[in-house]
Amino acid sequence: MKREMPQPEKLPPVTEQMKAWSWALAAELRNWPQVTQKSFFGFTALYRRRSMFGLLPRTRNIFKGNAVAFRLERANRSAQMLLRKDSRIAAFDKDKTRWFTFQILCDTDLHDALDFLGRAFEAAGNRRKSK
Repeated sequence: MKREMPQPEKLPPVTEQMKAWSWALAAELRNWPQVTQKSFFGFTALYRRRSMFGLLPRTRNIFKGNAVAFRLERANRSAQMLLRKDSRIAAFDKDKTRWFTFQILCDTDLHDALDFLGRAFEAAGNRRKSK
């Protein structure tokens, strides 16, 4: 008997507001040194050299709601406190320790989103290559 494979959850389409916010963040990030942007399954992937540090929705939302994603590996104690304290942030990787979403609710949240993407950018520059 053939078993049916579970279908992956479809990501919801991005809202017009989130498209505008993603475009604004992408425009700012284009001016950062060592940042490249690549199309990635309905998202814009953000790289510092070869390390992906963030995702901006392009045609698909990250889970539900208007959010961007960023990667902070081995966050220091103060960053961990910020991540836990901010209700707009949720972890979404298997171990709930590296990839996070930041929910954007209004225009003023873009500044904080950029701050967390900046932290992820800095962390990407400090990552050690595994052998």
